Amino acid sequence: MKKLSHVDKRGKARMVDVSAKPIQHRVAIARGSIFLKRETLALIAKNQIAKGDVLNTARIAGIQAAKHTSDLIPLCHPLNLTHVDVDLQVKPGRIEITATAKIAAQTGVEMEALTAVAVTALTIYDMCKAVDKFMVIGEIKLVSKTKK
Repeated sequence: MKKLSHVDKRGKARMVDVSAKPIQHRVAIARGSIFLKRETLALIAKNQIAKGDVLNTARIAGIQAAKHTSDLIPLCHPLNLTHVDVDLQVKPGRIEITATAKIAAQTGVEMEALTAVAVTALTIYDMCKAVDKFMVIGEIKLVSKTKK
């Protein structure tokens, strides 16, 4: 089994030291979905959810979340992101969320992309909970990560 990088020789949690790593351009893409009733999706499409524009608000929330990942995830490096994009695709029975995070740094941006997806879905949930008690958030996963 591979040695865990967030644990020291005594088994204590620690932040990984990336200071010796080269700065590289890194991109991470994460995806997830929130499943909603057909009627809820229709209300979102007509911008008739009482709390406002669901898709634009959720997109902004996801971008903000990516920028604050190190405040939410213990031992996560604070990063100076160069780009975050959150794409929302309305599909039958669900909204598919794709987040892309980019950086030139010594560490990856997977957690930022995953956090963006999760908070985007949570924002949709929060904005629609008054009209849909059966929403399900799921399938959040890392799709790809690259470095050059």
